This record gives sequence, C-alpha cells and structure tokens, in this order.
Amino acid sequence: MTSLWWLALPLLLLPIWWHRQKRERAHSHPLATARFLPRTDPLDQRVWRWVERALLLVRLLLLATVIAWLADLVLPWRGDSVLVVPGTDSAWAAQQGLEAGFSKARRIDLATPDAFGWLAQHEREWRPDARILVLGSAPMPAAVPRLAHQVAVRSKPAPFAKSEHHVAIASKRASQWRALFTALDGPQHYVIDADPGAKSELVVWDLPDAPPAGLRAPLWWIGDATAFPELKNAPIVDGMRYADSARGRLWASDAWPAADADAARKLFETWQALHYAPVPYPVPAQLIAAAPIAAMAPASGALHYLMAYALMALFALERILAHAKRR
Repeated sequence: MTSLWWLALPLLLLPIWWHRQKRERAHSHPLATARFLPRTDPLDQRVWRWVERALLLVRLLLLATVIAWLADLVLPWRGDSVLVVPGTDSAWAAQQGLEAGFSKARRIDLATPDAFGWLAQHEREWRPDARILVLGSAPMPAAVPRLAHQVAVRSKPAPFAKSEHHVAIASKRASQWRALFTALDGPQHYVIDADPGAKSELVVWDLPDAPPAGLRAPLWWIGDATAFPELKNAPIVDGMRYADSARGRLWASDAWPAADADAARKLFETWQALHYAPVPYPVPAQLIAAAPIAAMAPASGALHYLMAYALMALFALERILAHAKRR
C-alpha cells in the first residue's frame, strides 16, 4: 500500500457531505382559515430513508473501490510455490519438487520462459515467508535478479527443438553448394529446393542472370554479383559484401562456394549469428538469496481484475438505487 492514490481516501467524505446538503422542497397548499394565523416560516427536518442510506453506502464503496483500483491494491496471498518453465518434463519437475521439500507447494505452469521477469511482475502476491522454486530451462538474465524472496533454481536444459529450413540453390556449381548443407548435422534440417519459393529462407544465387522480378527471400548468397547493382558500392567486412535491397538482404563473396571445412564453418556461423536470434543460455542450478531492499514492480494481478468487476457491479447498483429514490 505504497501508492500515492491512497492519499485520496479523504474523498470518501464527499458523498456524506453531499447527502446531508440535499434538501427536498415541501409541497404546501394555502388554507382559507390560515389568513387569520400569524405568518411563520416552515421548519423542515431532514429524515433519511433506508433507500438513501443504502445509496450512500454504495457510493462510499464505489469511491473506495475506485481508489483501491487506481492504487493497484495487492494482498499477499501466495505461499510456497513451484514455477515450471514451459517445455519442462512433468515427471522430472515432480521429482525435483519432492527433493527440494516443495511437496505441498502450489505448482504454477508459466506461459513464458522468462521466469524471473514474470516473478518480478507478480512478486507482491507472495507472502514474506513464502519460498519459491523455479524448475526448467529459464533464460539467464543480464544480471542477478534482485528479489525480495529467496528463489531456488533447478535447471534442466530443454532439448533442441527440431526445425526445418528451406534453401533454394540456383547455380552451375550446385553440387558444391549442396555439399555445404548436407554436411550439417543436428536438430536443424535443411531442405534443398531446386526452385525458390515462398518457404525459402535462403536463396543461393550463383548465376550471371538476374533473378525473377517478383522473387523475395530474407537472405541471398550471391556467387556472381553481375546481376545485383546494389552490391557495386556495398561495404566489405571480412571479404564479404552486404547490402539491403527490395529482394531481401544480399551477401556476396568472391570466395564462394567454400573450398574447405573451415571456410564452410565460418560461413555457417556467420549466417546463424547475424540472421537468427541468439539461443538464450539457461540459468544454472543455484540459490538466489533474498534482497531486503529489492524494489517490487507494480503488479496488476487477479485482485486488480476482480476490483474492475466490482466497480461495474457497484456502478449498476448505484444507478438502480438512485432511480428508485427519485420515484
């Protein structure tokens, strides 16, 4: 409860002041015999009916809920928990939870691999004495997380996911280019297409003729730069020219195709490092101590959404009671 919105709680006095200030005009009718009586001003007495009291209570609750919603009220309610990263084997996670003494802890299956980022956003939901266990292959953050709770990490690197990549080769030296991709071994499977298509992630163009005008691909390896004027004045890095064009990104080198294994390995590593997102390094098994001065990020947890529904219900009830009072 550190939000400055809590300073608006004195506003709860406004509905009470408003209800006390409201006055209803009395409907009076003159009597014939009243002309002989001395003139006196009528004395009105404010009498609150039960409907008005209910309306006042609803308005107070509505205003208090609005302040709590703006202040992002979060009540610590979570106890010992086990956070399971997506892709983690369920049997291994259950075994690790028992070994770590989290047999009665609640299991939370995360929707994102970034367990520490998710925990930083929701840490205010845990009680101060709660323990947290992270299981699976979570990506390592740039710095050690500063959390208000002690977090134990038990890591199990997930197996590399198998993927299929399409490569189109248009060259008179197609056999040399094919040898580069057939020598690759691992979970990534490379399919060599004779004709470039929409699935082609890489087009190897080693012909003096220009490619079709409508052909597009994320990356091109150019063995003969005659048909690509973009490469004429392109910058050169490590003997490779590069340029961006309407067809896609162009790479060109006079030393292609690779003549030995070292050149082929360097070309492949450059391709993977520059054209694909890096594979995150998993966090090793460790115990992250609690940082007493760790700042908790503002959270919008389940209570925040429940208060939104409560606001809608209170507003509807306030309108119903206000309409009933006018009748």
